[in-house]
Amino acid sequence: MSTVSSNATTILSQSRTEQQRFWLLLIGLISLLFISVTLGVTLGPVEIPASAVWRIAAFETLRRIAEVTTLPVDTWIRIEEDWTTAQFNIVWLIRFPRVLLGLFVGAGLAIVGVTMQALVRNPLADPYILGISSGASVGAVSVLAFGAFAFAGVYALSIGAFLGALLTFFIVFLLAQQNGRILPARLVLSGVAVAYFFSGLTSFITLTSEQRELARAVLAWLLGSLAGTSWAELTLPVAVLVCGCLILLVQARSLNSLIVGDETAATLGVNTTRFRRRLFLTVSLITGTMVAVSGAIGFVGLMIPHMVRLLMGTDHRRVIPISLFVGGIFLIWVDIIARTAFDPVELPVGVITSLLGGPFFLWLLNQQLTNRGG
Repeated sequence: MSTVSSNATTILSQSRTEQQRFWLLLIGLISLLFISVTLGVTLGPVEIPASAVWRIAAFETLRRIAEVTTLPVDTWIRIEEDWTTAQFNIVWLIRFPRVLLGLFVGAGLAIVGVTMQALVRNPLADPYILGISSGASVGAVSVLAFGAFAFAGVYALSIGAFLGALLTFFIVFLLAQQNGRILPARLVLSGVAVAYFFSGLTSFITLTSEQRELARAVLAWLLGSLAGTSWAELTLPVAVLVCGCLILLVQARSLNSLIVGDETAATLGVNTTRFRRRLFLTVSLITGTMVAVSGAIGFVGLMIPHMVRLLMGTDHRRVIPISLFVGGIFLIWVDIIARTAFDPVELPVGVITSLLGGPFFLWLLNQQLTNRGG
């Protein structure tokens, strides 16, 4: 009895330690996020003091609240307007939307990577490597070239990207199966093949289109960029990210059981086929939305989940929220580097993530081969 009691005490102590580490890390990431957003807005060709950045943000936020609610909020809290019109435009109209888009896109791609790696039980799974981003790009380019889904207005691009991502996901999923099981090697090879096919299809649509400006827009999608973001473009990514994250957190326990194997998950009451379809739909929606607003930014969904698992283990109840913050912070800093390190040239964000992700993918692939060989 004493041995059982001792083991129970040890397990409880470990659980408390992990819980404390999770909350400490989460608080640290929230603080780092605040610092990252601040520096993301202040740094640039025109440097603006951090105090001015948050005064402008507070002033404009209070003003808009007063407009919507008709409450005299802006008179209750007085903020002195000691900034120039140019500073206001740079902070509120250019940099803040761009930094926030980087936060949302990075967070979205990170949790998509976490989910995909669990669903297919392959650490190499990523929306970029498996061709999902390429499929979403085809959908978005089709909207631009042919005017598809014109009835949806400003959401037409996101609908096209979502359908392209969903179609690609199911094609790769079907090609990777053998005797009802997903083979990791076939999954990666199928993803690469489908990615090449859709990249060629994107080029075909671009080159045969009569729209001269289409090539420039497509190039931006292929390289991935956060430039030119407006506040209006943030509404859909925020809504999709929040809804998608809530769905994934609710399904975190089922994701944990799926890692062990389909048989184990089934004994725990998880309908693996229905579960996979539901989450495939969710991650396709997130991927399609993010690609529609930022282009095909690669390897974020591959690198971030592995970094987080080294810190938090494999419990998706902790991995998903931590990945959300780490992915957002990561892409904010990648964007800062892309637009400041090579001044006056501004590199697309996707170029930097590819330079980082390519070696990471090769290292991860080598680890997989070494472990199997051992």
